[in-house]
Amino acid sequence: MTNPVPPSEGLRIRSALNFLKLLTAHLKNAFMSVLITSINFIETWLLDSRKALYGISVTRILLGSAALGLLLSNYSTRLYSFGSGSVWNGEVIEAKSEFPKIWLFSIFHRAITNDIAYSLLYVVLIMLAVLVVLGWRSKVLLPVFFVMWVSFIEANDMLGDQGDNMFRIAMLIMLFMDTSARWSLDARRRNRRPAVDDSAPARQIGNLLHNLGLVALTAQVCFVYASGALYKAGGSPWSGGYAVYNPLQTERFGTWPVLSDLATHWGPAVTIASWGSIIIQAAFVFMLLSRPTRIIGLLAILSFHIGIAILMGLPWFSLTMIAIDSIFIRDRTWIRLQERTRALSAQAHSMSSQDG
Repeated sequence: MTNPVPPSEGLRIRSALNFLKLLTAHLKNAFMSVLITSINFIETWLLDSRKALYGISVTRILLGSAALGLLLSNYSTRLYSFGSGSVWNGEVIEAKSEFPKIWLFSIFHRAITNDIAYSLLYVVLIMLAVLVVLGWRSKVLLPVFFVMWVSFIEANDMLGDQGDNMFRIAMLIMLFMDTSARWSLDARRRNRRPAVDDSAPARQIGNLLHNLGLVALTAQVCFVYASGALYKAGGSPWSGGYAVYNPLQTERFGTWPVLSDLATHWGPAVTIASWGSIIIQAAFVFMLLSRPTRIIGLLAILSFHIGIAILMGLPWFSLTMIAIDSIFIRDRTWIRLQERTRALSAQAHSMSSQDG
């Protein structure tokens, strides 16, 4: 015979079961509440308005400026560096990059041996870069510029760097974003039109594409910095603290020997710069989570890229990365900067008028 369960024991079991049921129901309700709140937040964030409009406009301006700077600084040697004078590398016969093998991106590759045609295309690309900076008809011109830029930069693979990859990826993502909403000729033209209802389906689709593009661009930048930090941390020059010294003492990257010697003269400074670059890149994504650390992170990464531009002679690479990092500066900061600039400009104009 089985022993009957004492009443007190049965009461404790029933109480425990009821407690577990209540706990399960409470956890389920809490989970559903968090899930619904998260879904509503994501839906609102993605559909209600377009984020970082000032930041992405600055990205457009700086990327266009980087392209314009590279094109103008190489204009006198365009045929030697990119055109018929570069056919010795064999890329006219067999391109090393896969892009010239695609007809859409082969226009510069097919014109390399024709100096007149190549120069005309070069000038057209300069004009497109200017229009990108000004933000004129961006929805139409940005895809054209993207195709021609990739065709130009990939025609001679020997002269490329990692900045070209980031430029291409960022520009591709920006094709789906509203890059001329601020500080552009397009914005000036839109301001003359009646306001558009943000709740319209077409507008919400545009908001969705823009904000998803912002997420993709953010993820790409964070991945580049994090992977770069991990790669550096695994190398003995970086972990040893002398990696910065090596490139600055080479003829290719030590473009300013006096500055290179000055920057590498003090050993502890070299170690700080080497280890600091790893720490900044590894921690960058986490530093974006709060305003104080975001300011520190952005100032640190800005200094990092300025140092590369000056000491290593890679201004267009640095400007490309700075352009993309601009999306992490909030719109209200850009607005305050705009207001202060206008105030200073008005003050300077007033003082010049009084002097006159």
